[in-house]
Amino acid sequence: MSTSVLFDAPGPRGRIRNHALTVISVVAVIAVLYGVYRGFDAKGQFEGKIWQPFLQWETWEFYIIPGLIGTLEAAAVSAVLALAFGAVFGLARLSDHAWVRIPASTVVEVFRAIPLLLLIFFIFYLAPMLLGGGDYAFFAVVLGLTLYNGSVLAEVVRAGVYAVPKGQSEAAYAVGMRKNQVLRLVLLPQAVTAMMPAIVSQIVVLLKDTALGYIIAYVDLLNTGFKILPARFFGSLIPAAIVIGIIYVALNMALSYLATWLERRSRRSRKTAAAPIAAPGSAEVGIGAGQGTAGGGLGPDKPLE
Repeated sequence: MSTSVLFDAPGPRGRIRNHALTVISVVAVIAVLYGVYRGFDAKGQFEGKIWQPFLQWETWEFYIIPGLIGTLEAAAVSAVLALAFGAVFGLARLSDHAWVRIPASTVVEVFRAIPLLLLIFFIFYLAPMLLGGGDYAFFAVVLGLTLYNGSVLAEVVRAGVYAVPKGQSEAAYAVGMRKNQVLRLVLLPQAVTAMMPAIVSQIVVLLKDTALGYIIAYVDLLNTGFKILPARFFGSLIPAAIVIGIIYVALNMALSYLATWLERRSRRSRKTAAAPIAAPGSAEVGIGAGQGTAGGGLGPDKPLE
């Protein structure tokens, strides 16, 4: 039986205790779910007339599908731009030149520190002043998601490069490669595989964060399915929340499955000595090759050696 440095394999008494705790937990969850069901049932939330709108094609055609398209459009555009933003600024933070490294670090730290909701608000109300009148809801959502998630992905990129063992770059320098060749041909190909779980984890966060467009009336899944639809069909708030929640879960599960498939395929096709980068927000982000610090960061910026 394999063991981990953080977890010892339980003995007979430990396994019995774990099984007992599992059974108790399952019973407790079932009891909670049953209590929620009884509460909704007492309020008439499971009556057929409340769920009837979701069995009609018009509801999906005019409310849910347009909102779903709006969510996917914002998520797709933001994901592409955030990946580009993260790649550029992540690599800029590895530069030998202070005039490149310091401004890039400032931009990343500023946009990571601003709450995304405030960022969307600021862009939404500032854009008409700078660009003239118009509907800037999509623009505000996409730009806010790009700046915030791109800043997080910049740290992921930097962590991915640092996760490659130092001996890889030393060997490349020893055979006469220049720094840009080492980064492009040795470090980045290995770092991409290590970064894949963290990148996709952040894309899932980005997809869910499109729901913040609700606050500025952006036509997304939450706005059309949870605000407009219950107003059209009175009393369907809880059913709408359940249906919209299921759609969000399905989207995120599909994205996570795709990420798992891509990671396995990339690891089969490309050998790497870099350890996988933990998902953003965990205590292991940015820890690689002994150069990181605990607490979700990499420590002070320094040029790539």
